[in-house]
Amino acid sequence: MKKNRVEAFSDGVIAIIITIMVLELKVPHGNQLHDLKSLLPIALSYVLSFVNVGLYWNNHHHLFQAVEKINGKVLWANTHLLFWLSLMPFSTAWMGENDFTKWPVILYGFILMMSGIAYFILVRTLLPIHQKDTALAKAIGNDFKGKFSVIVYSVAVIIGYWSVTIALILYVVVAATWLIPDKRIEEVI
Repeated sequence: MKKNRVEAFSDGVIAIIITIMVLELKVPHGNQLHDLKSLLPIALSYVLSFVNVGLYWNNHHHLFQAVEKINGKVLWANTHLLFWLSLMPFSTAWMGENDFTKWPVILYGFILMMSGIAYFILVRTLLPIHQKDTALAKAIGNDFKGKFSVIVYSVAVIIGYWSVTIALILYVVVAATWLIPDKRIEEVI
């Protein structure tokens, strides 16, 4: 199978996810700068989520540049990833509307963790259908960042029960590790 439809569908779903998140941003009541203060948690949760969804889109795009073919397992693995990403607008809104309280932050982290697992599964379904000497196989290597992300998200979800601040810091740490696209893929293409 060719990869073009998977890429186009994924791009469309991710665009809709970002659109839904931005539509959750409401105009403040009042016309003074201080009227924005009450929207700060909502705006911060939006920024964090926009960055995370953008990182998934960017890395998905880079990943599929190295992909030569797909199969049914890849289609389902990609759909699994899109499912978890589609929950981001809900968890983003809940977290922002409730000023980063414990359970919304934990749910947000759980969705990040599951998205990370889903991305890892997607990569693992692509590898068996590509030869060892293909760009994809060479670029993926041991996938340290993918494993690191899932572990840190898992730890953050658990820690979030006691410290929302530490959990949020860990979510930002994982995002920061992905800000630079995977150079291994760029180098082999």
